[in-house]
Amino acid sequence: MTRHLPKAELHCHIEGAAPPALTARQAARYGLSTEGFIRDGAYVWEDFTSFIRAYDFVASVFRTEEDYAALAHAYLSELAGMNTLYAELFVSPDHGEAVGLSAEAYIDGLAAGMMAAKEETGIESRMVIIGERHLGPENVLARARWLERFHHPLVTGFNMAGDERMNRVEDYAPAFEIARGAGYGITIHAGELCGTFSVADALDHVQPSRIGHGVRAVEDEDLLRRLAQEGVVLEVCPASNIALKVFPDYESHALPALVKAGVKVCINSDDPPFFHTSLAKDYALAAAMGFDDAAINRMTETALEAAFVDEDSRSALLARFKTLCEATRASGPREDP
Repeated sequence: MTRHLPKAELHCHIEGAAPPALTARQAARYGLSTEGFIRDGAYVWEDFTSFIRAYDFVASVFRTEEDYAALAHAYLSELAGMNTLYAELFVSPDHGEAVGLSAEAYIDGLAAGMMAAKEETGIESRMVIIGERHLGPENVLARARWLERFHHPLVTGFNMAGDERMNRVEDYAPAFEIARGAGYGITIHAGELCGTFSVADALDHVQPSRIGHGVRAVEDEDLLRRLAQEGVVLEVCPASNIALKVFPDYESHALPALVKAGVKVCINSDDPPFFHTSLAKDYALAAAMGFDDAAINRMTETALEAAFVDEDSRSALLARFKTLCEATRASGPREDP
């Protein structure tokens, strides 16, 4: 339904994008058992806590710069095959350090894969550094201080992920201030496992330009108005939300209500193989919720406008996007194969 549409993605965790088959090969390479984490070619987890454990296992099988280069190249090449112009990868140096890879080497490996994918397919990409909420405020603060000193042209944003139920957003506010002061774009996971207070706290204490998920804001009309008025973009991940039981089914998903309320949104896949999805499938899910090509294109344009890139890169991406949209309209409607 949406294969022909140009796409962009702002919310995907790079280790969470590793296909189970690749993870199994990597595990065998390092003599690690996948028992309890992969079964019948799929990741095994039951709830958010076990999902985090499975994610950490997957991260543990990538141990060298070459491993991470291969992972980034594989995922971005897959996205390019879905007609994706731009992608931001959420990357956590804590995962590299956990297996003895320095933060700098972790970034260099990913960057090598990103540049190879761009050379081969034309896809543009950037990295957003993740602070892990469940590792505590001091850990996230230390990561922000590292980022303040570290400079890489493909690292352009700062985020916090992990278990949203742990600690208070305001405990992490100093880390975001450091990252903002160093010139990085700011986004934060909120309003996924926790309710409207999580989104409000993010707005009050972090002042992000984007929020990862944020879909629980649908429970409060005043909060929806605030999001719309402040122009904060929600990085919505439909399949992820259903898999993690944020909503019981797609009929009750918040996306249509968010758009109706004037909230800016874009479509993302989060951790695609964990949730049996892909960016293309999440775009198709938006179409199944009643959004036509024009509405979905507006979401993609929103993503490009909210991307953590320099203005010259943004202008080039938007120009390319508009050219592709015009070509799609000129060729007429496509039939779903």
